[in-house]
Amino acid sequence: MSSTEQPGIRPAAASRSMAPLSGSRVGEGETLRTVPLPGLSLAVRAPREHGADREGAAAGQAAGAGPERPPALYVHGLGGSSQNWSALMRELAGDVDGEAVDLPGFGDSPPPDSGDYSISGHARAVIRYLDAAGRGPVHLIGNSLGGSVSTRVAAVRPDLVRTLTLISPALPEIPPQRGTIPTVLVAVPGVARLFARLTKDWPPERRTSDVLSLCYGDPRRVAPDDFALAVEEYERRLALPYFWDVMTRSARGLVDAYTLGGQHALWRQAERVLAPALLVYGGRDQLVSFRMARRAATAFRDSRMLALPNAGHVAMMEYPEIVAPAVRELVVESARLTERQNGRDAAGTTSATPATPKGD
Repeated sequence: MSSTEQPGIRPAAASRSMAPLSGSRVGEGETLRTVPLPGLSLAVRAPREHGADREGAAAGQAAGAGPERPPALYVHGLGGSSQNWSALMRELAGDVDGEAVDLPGFGDSPPPDSGDYSISGHARAVIRYLDAAGRGPVHLIGNSLGGSVSTRVAAVRPDLVRTLTLISPALPEIPPQRGTIPTVLVAVPGVARLFARLTKDWPPERRTSDVLSLCYGDPRRVAPDDFALAVEEYERRLALPYFWDVMTRSARGLVDAYTLGGQHALWRQAERVLAPALLVYGGRDQLVSFRMARRAATAFRDSRMLALPNAGHVAMMEYPEIVAPAVRELVVESARLTERQNGRDAAGTTSATPATPKGD
């Protein structure tokens, strides 16, 4: 096991939550809360009915009304936030009890006390939240950097992961895609500050357009209203005093993870994942090569593939209506497998019970 939290070590419960930080943007039909944890606070986004539905489902179970929806957790990529999952969360709202987390320093989550933005550091934050909230095992869904983090979580804490969905996961690739060069450069000390000075006069629309062109297979799919919201969010993040520090340290953590060997190597950890996995790759992805799909399918022992030829790096934002049915199928398949296993366990218990002797 790695240095991430071990099973049985339970942090303080995440029962208390605070209002989101000022400047937070909450979409229609969503809630955003900040959950205090030891050494960090995490912003957690969910459909507005999320809390009420969980309470209602618990009451329904007590009255014999049927099972609640299984929990799911969404983990965003480098430079992203929980907002990246809004469209997919809406599509899957009837299937899973979903939450999207802002990793430390991203979105509406403040920097962690430790200043640790490594893959293991982010994985520890996710594990700490799941342990404190008592929501595991979850259907864990990660994109890009969040895919690396989710892979590590699934490898070191299989008890927390029911299924694993990876959308363009950032796993080591040699040679790397040309589009990843900026990420590597940002990881170099001083480069981020230099870039910030050189681009300080760029209008926010240009910055946002450049990011969307890198991440989307076809940026024209972004509606004008969504583009305006993206510009607003980018401006908000740039104004944060720790924005570039978080980007630099997280990029460095990702690059470092690519060079790790032994049991901590990401591909080695992918081979250790026990949960059924759905792998989603885009044919127009400029950051994660489509050719890596074959290696991933080999590494993850129980995997199925969704290939989207026209998608870029964020298929859940570009084609949520296609990604959602694939995730839904995995969720249903997992539930059936659990039911069969429970049935076998019950049958084994029954057959092992000795018959009560008659006539004493």
